[in-house]
Amino acid sequence: MGRPGWASCVLPPRLRQGDTVAVPAPSGPVPREGFMAGLALLQQRYKVVYDESMFEREGFLAGSDDRRADELRRYIADPDVRGIICSRGGYGVMRILAQLDAEALRRDPKLIVGFSDETALLGWAGAAARVRGVHGPMVVQLGKLPPEDAAWLFRLLEEPKPAGPLPIALTRIGDRGGGSVTGRLVGGNLEMVTRLIGTPWQFDLGASVFFMEDVGERPYRVDRMLTQLHLAGQLGGVRAVAAGEFTRCEEPDGSPPSVHEVISERLNAFELPGVAGLLVGHGGRNVALPLGGRCVVDLARAQLILEEGAVT
Repeated sequence: MGRPGWASCVLPPRLRQGDTVAVPAPSGPVPREGFMAGLALLQQRYKVVYDESMFEREGFLAGSDDRRADELRRYIADPDVRGIICSRGGYGVMRILAQLDAEALRRDPKLIVGFSDETALLGWAGAAARVRGVHGPMVVQLGKLPPEDAAWLFRLLEEPKPAGPLPIALTRIGDRGGGSVTGRLVGGNLEMVTRLIGTPWQFDLGASVFFMEDVGERPYRVDRMLTQLHLAGQLGGVRAVAAGEFTRCEEPDGSPPSVHEVISERLNAFELPGVAGLLVGHGGRNVALPLGGRCVVDLARAQLILEEGAVT
C-alpha cells in the first residue's frame, strides 16, 4: 500500500541470440520429458543453463525450499545470466520469496518469465526490486505451444518496440463503459494475485488493465476470489479487465453458472468494463504479455493494444 506503481519499475535489457538464459525450478517438480522439448526450442536461440537438482522432488515441490531459493539467488546474482525463464509452475514459490535478494535484481535487472504459480515471483520482482517481468510460457509448456506463440515470446524478449495489437479476437464483457481505456497491464493467475493480498509483494492494481487466468477452480471459487479482491479494495483503481483462459474451471456435472457467467456478473456488479478471450493460461495457447506495460483496451472493437515493450 502506498508504494510506487508499475510505471516506476524499470524495464530489463533485451535478450540477444546467444545470451545466457537460466532455467530454475522454483515451484513444483519438473517432468523431464516435457522440459527437454521446451529446452530444445530455447537452445536454438540462447545458451541455456540449468542445474540437474531441479529434477529433485520433495512431495509437491522441486526439492527443498533451500535448494529452490539458492538456485534462484545464484541466477539473479550471476552477471552472465541475462534472462530467467522458469521451468514450470505448480506450487511453492511463495515459500521462498522472503529468501530472495531484491537488491541484486535491482542492481542488475534481468528478464524473468513465468506464469501460474510464478505470478508470485513476478509480483516479488515488481514490488521488491522494481523490475518488470514477462507473463509468459515456461519451458515445460513451451514445447507444446503453436510456433506463433513461441515467436511472439521471443519477439517480446528481444525487441524493445511495442508489439501493438494482440493477434487475438476478443469479446466484450461487462456492461459499463465504452470507447477506449488506457492503463498498465497487470495481473496473472487469479489465485496467486488473491493470495498475495496483505503480503509485501501484493500486486498494485492502480490504473491497471487487470488480466487474469486460472486452472482447476470451480465457478464459485472464482466468484469468491473476485469478491475478495473487491472487498479488499484492490479493484478500486482497475480501469478494465481482460479475462484469459479458465481451464477446467466448470462444475464437474456441467451445472450453471459457467465460470464466464460468473466473471461477467461480477464485473457488472463492480461496474467494470472488460474483454474476454485473452489467450493466456493453461490451455493450448499462451501469448506472452509485458507485465506493467502501457496498453489500451478498445472496448468498441474488443481489442488489446500493447503500447510499451517488455525490454530496453
